[in-house]
Amino acid sequence: MKNHEINIRYKEFSYGELDSVDKKLLDSAVEAAKNAYAPYSHFRVGAAVLLDDGSIITGNNQENAAYPSGLCAERVALFYANSKYPQKTVVAVAIVAVNPEGEVLKGNVSPCGSCRQVMLETQTRYKNLIKIMLASDDAVLVFDSVEDLLPLNFSQDSLKGN
Repeated sequence: MKNHEINIRYKEFSYGELDSVDKKLLDSAVEAAKNAYAPYSHFRVGAAVLLDDGSIITGNNQENAAYPSGLCAERVALFYANSKYPQKTVVAVAIVAVNPEGEVLKGNVSPCGSCRQVMLETQTRYKNLIKIMLASDDAVLVFDSVEDLLPLNFSQDSLKGN
């Protein structure tokens, strides 16, 4: 038997330590979360995608009584960005959850496995690392690459047997 270890790297910031671009991205995710359609879970998530031209695309979770027909905020935002602006590279994604009053929740919300895989595919598609920001009421975790959130991933290379 061999023991192996996987390490991930991330930085932790307070909101005040972020630069103006990251603050704007995070603020956009918060505003998107406030408009989430979450009548079943009451868990409102917003995502904001920063494109290489400075544009910000937002999305929020969309639930449906015919579960699992809903869609997570991250995929709503990324699929729209990739569909509407296929020539623009995704640079960063901010993700946040809010309570019914619109206040950012305690504890960082983390993307589900499907969203992580979609983010990885987007990163691979554009051959550009995507910065991921997970925000809570008192901290912002910043990952330099989607691979830090999904180290053992289902990649195009694995489909080719590489």
